[in-house]
Amino acid sequence: MSMTTLDSSAELKTHIQALIELEPRFAPVYEQVGVPSLRRNEGGFAALLRAIVGQQLSVAAASSIWQRLVDTNLITPKTLIQADDDDLRAQGLSRQKIRYVRSLVDHDIDYQALTTMSDGEVIATLTAVTGIGRWTAEMYLLFSLGRADILAVDDLAIRVAAMALLELPERPTPKQLKVATQSWSPYLSAASLLLWAYYGGLKDKEAMPV
Repeated sequence: MSMTTLDSSAELKTHIQALIELEPRFAPVYEQVGVPSLRRNEGGFAALLRAIVGQQLSVAAASSIWQRLVDTNLITPKTLIQADDDDLRAQGLSRQKIRYVRSLVDHDIDYQALTTMSDGEVIATLTAVTGIGRWTAEMYLLFSLGRADILAVDDLAIRVAAMALLELPERPTPKQLKVATQSWSPYLSAASLLLWAYYGGLKDKEAMPV
């Protein structure tokens, strides 16, 4: 399993150029959007907590709830263990989200150990938490760990952009997209970032997860 990471815009540019050699249809996309932002974050407990908070909410609603949790210092395992459900509900978390947050705390993930695990091992570790699915785990791999070979085939924007790029008659299923893009490895993260940017141009709106 590839453990290559993308740690700079220069590295991403190199990967994009290699990707274009494999899939020339990315050339006009690259000319249009340039080198996308890596959007790296520090990862760890807070990154996954924020991902859980933001699920199925608008960016504005998720940001509002997150800010309330920050303001009340309810963003660490220690403070969350000490808080009762009423405390969390008062900050805007639903009963379901509270269950997910409790599961994240209970799993006590070794975040440093994730940096040396394979992509598959990271996905298995994170998806063991109630409320964390494969997409969220892949976002962690891409934006927190900087892994270089991640294509988020479950992401709607990526599937729409891939349909346009590959001139497919209909939006591919995640399985179909995985098969169609196997030849893009080991530059799948570059493909993800370009496809999000391409989607943004197609739909005139931001598509990359925040």
